[in-house]
Amino acid sequence: MQADHDHGDLMDRVYRHQAAIYDLTRKYYLLGRDRLIDELDVEGDGTVLEIACGTGRNLIRIGNRYRDAQLFGVDISHKMLRQASKNSARSAMRWRIKLAKADACSFDPGMTLGQAQFDRIVFSYCLSMIPDWQGALAHAVPMLAPGGRIHMVDFGLQSGLPRWFGKGMHLWLSKFHVAPRAGMAEAFERLAAEHGLETDVRPLYRDYAVIGTLARPAA
Repeated sequence: MQADHDHGDLMDRVYRHQAAIYDLTRKYYLLGRDRLIDELDVEGDGTVLEIACGTGRNLIRIGNRYRDAQLFGVDISHKMLRQASKNSARSAMRWRIKLAKADACSFDPGMTLGQAQFDRIVFSYCLSMIPDWQGALAHAVPMLAPGGRIHMVDFGLQSGLPRWFGKGMHLWLSKFHVAPRAGMAEAFERLAAEHGLETDVRPLYRDYAVIGTLARPAA
């Protein structure tokens, strides 16, 4: 629990002065988020949970794209959740988005959100910030409803880009406690094998980013 508390405090320090301008400053380099939203393909009043939802930017866009979807978001940072609440109110979506403070690796969705399973679970540019990122993915698997999917987009290793770019990018990201994760595809494949899921992980933009899914067969 102390580690959870320490990481929450760290995220609050990181975003103390950034939460209000986060979406403006990240607009041009958190690539692939809207592709992920388009690929969610939420049916009717399906349930969507975003883990580490930040400012609520994605949930608001998901709500606009899928008008009847039920939306949930958790984050470990009070600062980001406060901004998410403001943004959802401005977008007239406060009534549609249920937000809660929670650690991605340990929260109980039933206790925290009143919902045990979800049709779609989203990890958008957060696994690169969660210390136990593989634990966060594994923790989400039981929350996946039959026929549901986990969707992920995050930084790749920039393997297809000039070396100087990748080195500079990694240095820049480290200032915000962000580290692109090696072995993302392998982690997805391992979870798929362990839980009888289907997986698809692929690079985007010459490995600037990586996007992937874990799908549970319908009952």
